[in-house]
Order: sequence, then C-alpha cells, then structure tokens
Amino acid sequence: MTMKKWIVPMLSMTLLMPAMAGAASPAATAVKASVNTPAAELRAGLDYLLSEHFTLAVTAMTKAYDGTPDAAAAYKALDQNALDMQPAIASLYGDAGAAEFERIFRAHNQYTEDLVKATKNKDTAAIQTAEDKVSGFVDEFGNFLGTATEGKLPAAAAKQVIRSHEDHVQEVFEDYAAGDYQGAYEAYRKGYAEMFGISKALSSAIVTQMPAKFESTKADTKAADLRSALNQLAGEHFALSVLQMQEQYEGRAASDALIRAEAMNTADFKAAIASIYGAEGAAAFEQIWVTNHVNAQADFVSAVKNKDAAAKAAVETRIAGFTAEFAAFLDSATAGNLPKAAGQAALTTHENQVQQVLTQYAAGDYTASYQTNREGYKTMFSVGQALGNAIVTQFNDKFQEAATPATTDPAAMTKVWMKVGSGVLNINGTVTQMDTEPFIWSGMTYIPLRYLSEGIGAEVKWDKGAQQVTIKAGSDTLVFWMNKDFMEVNGMRQSVGAKVFVNDDNRTVVPLRFITELLGWDVQWGGDKSITLTKSM
Repeated sequence: MTMKKWIVPMLSMTLLMPAMAGAASPAATAVKASVNTPAAELRAGLDYLLSEHFTLAVTAMTKAYDGTPDAAAAYKALDQNALDMQPAIASLYGDAGAAEFERIFRAHNQYTEDLVKATKNKDTAAIQTAEDKVSGFVDEFGNFLGTATEGKLPAAAAKQVIRSHEDHVQEVFEDYAAGDYQGAYEAYRKGYAEMFGISKALSSAIVTQMPAKFESTKADTKAADLRSALNQLAGEHFALSVLQMQEQYEGRAASDALIRAEAMNTADFKAAIASIYGAEGAAAFEQIWVTNHVNAQADFVSAVKNKDAAAKAAVETRIAGFTAEFAAFLDSATAGNLPKAAGQAALTTHENQVQQVLTQYAAGDYTASYQTNREGYKTMFSVGQALGNAIVTQFNDKFQEAATPATTDPAAMTKVWMKVGSGVLNINGTVTQMDTEPFIWSGMTYIPLRYLSEGIGAEVKWDKGAQQVTIKAGSDTLVFWMNKDFMEVNGMRQSVGAKVFVNDDNRTVVPLRFITELLGWDVQWGGDKSITLTKSM
C-alpha cells in the first residue's frame, strides 16, 4: 500500500466531511477545533517516539550489517530512544510501570541486533533463536500494554500491531541484506507509516482510560489526525534525507533507492497540500520544495565530499533562499496563521540540523552526528504542530467535532456544573454554594464527593472509625476508603485511579475520572476550567 492511499484521503476527508456531518444533526453544537489539546499532545509525543524507534532500528540494523563505523553510534541512539520513553510511561503508570516497560522494550533492541549478526553469519539456528526472542517480546509487550491500559487496548490487538511492526522491520532488513534496496525502502515507508497508526490506537486507549488526566479531550479528532499526518510527512522527510545524504557521501548503492523514496514522500506532501490548497498551491509547493531544498541537499553532500568550499557556500545560499521563499509561501497559504518570520526560523533550524548531521558524519564524529540527527528529527514534530495549528485555525469550522446531540427527553437528563477554584455548584439550574472547591493536584482533577452525591439524590454515610464513605445511588452501592486508590461498586473492587482523601476543608474529594468512568457521566471542559457533567438518569 502506498503512502498516498494512507494519508491523502484522511486529509481530504478532514476538510470536506465535517460540514456534511455537522449538517446531519442540527441539535449538535460544535466545539472549537485545536491541535493542541492534552490528548493531541499525547498522540504527537507517541508519534515522535514510536516512529523514531522505527527509523533508528532500521538504521542500526542496516549499518551493522554493512559494518559501517557509525553502527555503534546508531545502536546507542536506538537505546537512548527507549530510555526517553520512560518518563512518559512513568507519568502515566508510575515508576514500577516504567521499570517494567524498560525491561521489556530495551531487551528487544538487543534481539534485533542478534538477528543482524545471525543473518550476516548465515547462521540458520541463530536466526531462528533471534526470531523466537522477537516473538516472545511481541507476546510479553502486548500483555504489558493490555494490562497497563486496563484492557482499553486489548492485549490481543496490541500483539497484532506489534507483530506487524516487527515483521516490517525484518522485511526492510531482509530486502536490504539481499541487495533489494528499492524493496527495502518501499517496506520502510509502509513500516514507518504503521507507527503512526499504533500511536493513534495507544493514545486513544490511554485517554479513554484516564479522561480526567487529559481533560476529557480525544486523541482521534480531525485536528489531531491532521497534526499526526503532518508529523508523519515531515518526520519521514527528515529521516530519508539524512540516510540518503550518508549513503551518497559513502557512494553506496542504496542512495538511488533513497532518492526514489524521497520523491515519493514529496509526492505525498504535494497531494496533501493539494487536498487543502488546490492544484495550484500544490504545484507552487513542489517547485519550491524540490529545487532549492531536496536537490540542494544532494548538492551539499557533493560539496562536502569534494571539500569544495565555494560550491558549499553556493549551496548554502540556495538553501537560505529556500527558507525565505517557502516561509513566504506558507504565510500566504495559511492567510498569515503561520507568519513568515516564524516559518523561516523553523525552516532555518531544520536546514542547519540536516547539514550538521552530514558534516559531523563526514568528520567521523558519529556520536555527535546521531545526537544532532535525533534533535533534527524531533524538530520536525514541532513543524507538524505549527503547520497543523495554522491550518486548523484557518479552516476551524471544517475541523470541528460535533458534540453529542441533545437527548430527545431533556427532562431525563441531569446536568451538573462546577469550576476549578470556584465554590459554585449548579445542578439542573439549582445553584448551591459549596464550602470547598474543585482543584487540580498532581495532574488529577478532584471534586467534592458529598455535594455532588447529595445534589443528585444519593445517600451518603461516613464511618469515621473505618475511614469509609458509603454512597447509595438507586440500586448501586459505592464504598470508598480514605487514602486508598480503589473502591467497591456493588461489592466489586474497582480502581479509582488516584487516592481518595479529605482536603483542608474537611471534605472528601475524589478524582473526576471516577465520575466519568465508573458512574457513566459525560464530561466537558470549558476553556475557563469549568466542568459540565451530564447523564441520563
């Protein structure tokens, strides 16, 4: 499957379909679209780390197979990528979860290294052993994700996507080892694209599991989809450019296949631009992008390789012209939502990083080259964010998500309004002044339990000796214990997600996540940190 089939329809649909969808339900109200929601940020972070893992895994394997002097630095960068994932895992699942992730994930990088050595030595038994270890990793990591997400990403589904990822990595490597470089980099592009599907699935599972932590925003909105698609195109452009420049510098046969892959990336970028700004905009993009950007990079390699200072200076002048011209194009296309100055600064940073990766590589400073490589790759995700934000701001109505249509029986709905830092509680229009306020602590939003419970007609009992709160709401009985992160629902233990405790106002407070998940309330966040809870009673 080509990248165009994956990306272009999505971009087109995000721009063309929302108006049709919104028109179908007049009762629905739209919310301003944004690429910068907490859930979109999570997805973008996973886009970056997971896709970088793929690029570095393939690079490390092919470099090791060829026995190049930068192979060790490539493996070190791959290992560092795994370490860089840990803070994100710890913020979601604690230090124990992060440690277990590290144990499983870092080890599988070693399995791929074993596969390279076995393939190079044509050791059939060792190849099978390495592949068996990879299969073990698929099962173990799939189970880890299924458990960590509390089944929001089922273990079976996780194993399926991880297995597919490993198959793509091996396909790229096997084609490369067989000298089929064109096949290798066609497989590379498929495997690279797949990482963004994985990040979408995983981020969606996490925000479903922890809605309060992500302010009940979604990872699969049209705006988040656009940002991710731009991340994919920009990140792939950088990764392919760096590989091609290194191969060209060394005079290796894979260079031509990488040039072809770059051209396919450019074609997909052009098609994406066309889906937003039409054929004329796409043609202008291609002219600017290819002449003094993609082609100029190849000329830069030749100048560095030949140690031709004059030629190098001439190429740098062309590239500087590109940054100004392309920034002006983006400013005009986005109606000023991506200003020329900001665009040119980002493009200049990108160009400097690409050039520095090559010059450090040529000087034999491989550790520095891969460090710059990683910095440059990360920069592309800032580009995806900035361009995505400009487009969504420009065409906001086309990216808005329709809110859940109102119920046909409004009288059957209970609506609760409160606000972080405010003592006002509004339940179906009846306003109560609470003697405590909702607040945010350690990334979690807490709300006072008694006011909400009594406001909706539930019975609340407090057992001081047992430090226990019992709530009877209809046929349901809920039991909480102070300083515990679990509860019971009709006798069945459930995770609350964070500890229940008594605040400074002597009121029991619980995570908002408890309301949204366990009691089935829908939650909407206002820009002023207001919280609206609705439920059909």
